[in-house]
Amino acid sequence: MDERVRDLATKLLSAGYDDLPEREQRVLRRIAARAAISRNLAEAPHADLSFGDRVADRVAAFGGSWSFILLFAAIIGAWVFLNGWALAHPADPYPFIFLNLILSMIAAVQAPVIMMSQNRQAKKDREAAGHDYEVNLKAELEIMSLHEKLDDLRQHQLEGHFKTMEDRLAAIEARLK
Repeated sequence: MDERVRDLATKLLSAGYDDLPEREQRVLRRIAARAAISRNLAEAPHADLSFGDRVADRVAAFGGSWSFILLFAAIIGAWVFLNGWALAHPADPYPFIFLNLILSMIAAVQAPVIMMSQNRQAKKDREAAGHDYEVNLKAELEIMSLHEKLDDLRQHQLEGHFKTMEDRLAAIEARLK
């Protein structure tokens, strides 16, 4: 099969097999083996995620939801109502310095956790883009190979038709003599 892969590299990509990047070599090996290259990236195992990755994903999922926004708005509204008007001796009177401290601490913890989740998502997106490239390259190379086969088949048919025409012309010429 190694020779077939090298022939495919030369024929389809006009390059030597050893000169190609690993990704393109892998695609050529799959073409030569007539094996599928596509796989479902959504079914990637979640077992390899660390505890921190799972927490980051959950915090990012909750922190970017309407539930979080509405809950947070309700808590802040209740805090302002209680400390601004309802309590005779508020724990955090206007301008709510303690509330600002709590909000700053939440933002200081939540932002890096969301960034970790976004970095993991960006890595998954790069892997998906690489996979898409491999699938598209294989499809393109398979189409080029099919075109070549069709061209060879058409050439063979044309040669057969020309041979038949030559035979008929020869028979006509023989009758005319």
